[in-house]
Amino acid sequence: MVKWSKYVKPYTSAFILGPLCMIVEVLGEVVLPKMLGSIINSGVGSDVAAGKGTAFIIMMAVLMAVTAVLMLLGGVGGAYFGAKGSVGFASDLRMDAYTKIQSFSFANIDKFHTGSLVTRLTNDITQLQNFVNMLLRMFLRTPGMLIGAIIMAVSINPRLSCVLLLVLPVIFIVIYVVVFVGFPRFSKMQVKIDALNTTVQENLTNVRVVKSFVSEDRENAKFNKASGELKDAGLSAMNVMIIMQPFMMLVMNATVLTVLWFGGNQVIDFINGKLGMEPGDLSAFLTYINQILMSLLMVTVLFVQSSRAIASGRRVSEVIKEEPDINDIAAAYKDKEIEKGEIRFENVSFRYYKNSADKVLDNINFTIDAGTTVGIVGSTGCGKTTLVSLIPRLYDTDEGAVYIDGVNVRDYGLVSLRDGIGMVLQKNVLFSGSVEDNLRWGDGDASDEEVKKAAEYAQADGFITEMDGGYAADIVQGGQNVSGGQKQRLCIARALLKKPKILILDDSTSAVDTATEARIRQSFRDDLKDSTKIIIAQRISSVIEADKIVVMNDGRITGIGTHDELLKSNEEYREIYYSQTDGRKV
Repeated sequence: MVKWSKYVKPYTSAFILGPLCMIVEVLGEVVLPKMLGSIINSGVGSDVAAGKGTAFIIMMAVLMAVTAVLMLLGGVGGAYFGAKGSVGFASDLRMDAYTKIQSFSFANIDKFHTGSLVTRLTNDITQLQNFVNMLLRMFLRTPGMLIGAIIMAVSINPRLSCVLLLVLPVIFIVIYVVVFVGFPRFSKMQVKIDALNTTVQENLTNVRVVKSFVSEDRENAKFNKASGELKDAGLSAMNVMIIMQPFMMLVMNATVLTVLWFGGNQVIDFINGKLGMEPGDLSAFLTYINQILMSLLMVTVLFVQSSRAIASGRRVSEVIKEEPDINDIAAAYKDKEIEKGEIRFENVSFRYYKNSADKVLDNINFTIDAGTTVGIVGSTGCGKTTLVSLIPRLYDTDEGAVYIDGVNVRDYGLVSLRDGIGMVLQKNVLFSGSVEDNLRWGDGDASDEEVKKAAEYAQADGFITEMDGGYAADIVQGGQNVSGGQKQRLCIARALLKKPKILILDDSTSAVDTATEARIRQSFRDDLKDSTKIIIAQRISSVIEADKIVVMNDGRITGIGTHDELLKSNEEYREIYYSQTDGRKV
């Protein structure tokens, strides 16, 4: 269970002072009608006609002015502390949720989906912020005004106050309906917001694919469907308010009319010299009735807002409570660094779907010596990317273990483990910012000379210097303003700047011509002599010079050896080689 008090504690003063300031405003609102009623009573009395009530009226007017100023200060203070407390609460909560997401494994992220996580960090936390703000301003104000107005109304005319006994049950029924009907509808609405965000994110991220396939109409239809479902869910949720507010106003107006009817008759009796009610008291009584009804209306609104907040709170708490399925809590050597880069797979098996009988990797056994270059080839979907993802623990093995320098990767601290591994993923990702900012992801403390050298090794310096601004040139979100080959080279430079003991390239030169790729491989031999290099490739030319080549098929290793050895002994390797070369030597 999320400890919400954790996010309240840093702003305790605001959470206390905000409601107290609102109490000052409430006291003024409760007192002012009585003062005004006294002035009216004095204004129609014989004292004013005799010139004796003027001083009283002036005194009451001054008191009302002072009260109004105090109410102003209380209202401003309540609004200020309410905003301070709610914004701070939301900021800390958002930071914790974001930090937790950063610790998620790929499997955790797949569980929620990115669109849903974006909604929870933005819309859901904003709903909680709005509720906390309203709560700080209404927590004492609404019950304070309700209780104060009831006391004042009963003190003026206990018999006329009985009209409330007819109204209160109706209002409590409305509140009950709001809570139990509104909550599931608001929960459903948040799910539809998830779906809409996911649709927008997919469209914008893959905008080039959409345009290349001329699929704008299809994407528009998909968005229109998601937007329509959100509209329907939103209207269903808002119907609670749509019905509630007019109904509450009807109840309020009916109550006022009832008070005017019975109270007016009592005023007539008083004017006629009978036992009745003074005009000023009726005016004050009507104001208190309105305050009572408005307080009950605000209670209803508060319950509506709480329904949305509870739905959002549950969704945010799901993120914060989610335990990453990959962690280093039980790591035996949390601060241990990778020293050599020897890798050993021992009886490794893995499934993405744990209840599936089919294994993505099945009984993998082989060793990569430190400082060597190993190529991995095989058909699409045979498990190459999954295999190398086990090394930095992007996923964990289901059976067996992966060892680096003789230590199980589970016994390394995640930071130490991943600091020693440079990985260029199959999908190259750049971030908004300058070229230099993106390269410094590899080493934030690297000198300008080291940054340039890494770019030269990755054969990226040439096109970088030709860009407007050079290394200070802007990269738009996702790297949409550079070509596929340029993006790959920037990602390789970023990994090289890290100076890792293990470098993993997952089909990372597929968009680069063979001549450029050859120069990049030469840079690896020159600059990363002592690093272990793993190259996943579709082209045989990318791995032909490797110290060892691993051939995979359907999650299994079918051959290990040098290029010449595999040409003689492995049929699958020969098929790949001859399909790419037509029998010519590479």
